[in-house]
Amino acid sequence: MKELLRAAFSQFEKNQIATVDAEILLAHLLGVSRKQIHSQIIELSDADQEKISAEYNDLINQRLMGRPVQYITGSAPFRYLDLEVGEGVLIPRPETELIVDRVIGVLNSDPNKDLPKSVVDLGAGSGAISIAIASEAALKGLKVSMVAVEKSPEAAVWLNKNIAKYDLPIRVVIEDVQTALPDVKADLVVANPPYIPNDEKLPIEVANFEPSEALLGGAVDGMQIPKLFIAAADRLLKPGGYFIMEHHEKQGELVREALEMQFSNAQTHADLNGRDRFTSARKR
Repeated sequence: MKELLRAAFSQFEKNQIATVDAEILLAHLLGVSRKQIHSQIIELSDADQEKISAEYNDLINQRLMGRPVQYITGSAPFRYLDLEVGEGVLIPRPETELIVDRVIGVLNSDPNKDLPKSVVDLGAGSGAISIAIASEAALKGLKVSMVAVEKSPEAAVWLNKNIAKYDLPIRVVIEDVQTALPDVKADLVVANPPYIPNDEKLPIEVANFEPSEALLGGAVDGMQIPKLFIAAADRLLKPGGYFIMEHHEKQGELVREALEMQFSNAQTHADLNGRDRFTSARKR
């Protein structure tokens, strides 16, 4: 096994791919954790070793071609979750986890936190945000009624798989945010829209494999789609309702301007790297 890893490390280093991906792929193939690869002796027969070696080389080649490691293994970590992912759905990012922290914080600090709150997740994708909010709110004794809105049927397959995996009462609506939930008034709306400017150069593993409709926000400043999500939040929220949206690090001011008429107390928040990545506000 160590020889396989060393060869993979060498190939990945030459191609500027994180060597941790080699460990993740081998652990996936062996059905063990990354830690177990290094901490315990894995005994295999010659036939099994040959089979594992061939399969591992296939996975390594897929990664060298740019296919994301999460698509190869079929899973992506998000907070305390292990989500199923594959082609057709955006891979959840670590920075998005901060949205969940803020939402749980808002719910927990509400003077009427004992009352049930309605939460809508616009552009739900794999269900990362919806499932994390629903499960973590339950652990804190907070009552939430969660609705996940996703217009892509391909992404909705993964959304439904993940909700079923965690057995949560999340309502799924497969519809565009512009028309979804016409009669709903929510306490809180969270959004992770496509926001990358169309002409921004993306890494090959993102540009060639992840769905462009979940990434690209429009020409020039990438604000075309985020503005549609802001309009949807304005329509869906009760007066005083809380809105938080992820966006490009260069869009903070543009998002605050777009929120100006219908929202108050707009604040842009930084991610763990100090980049402006989220803006929250209250519906007037």
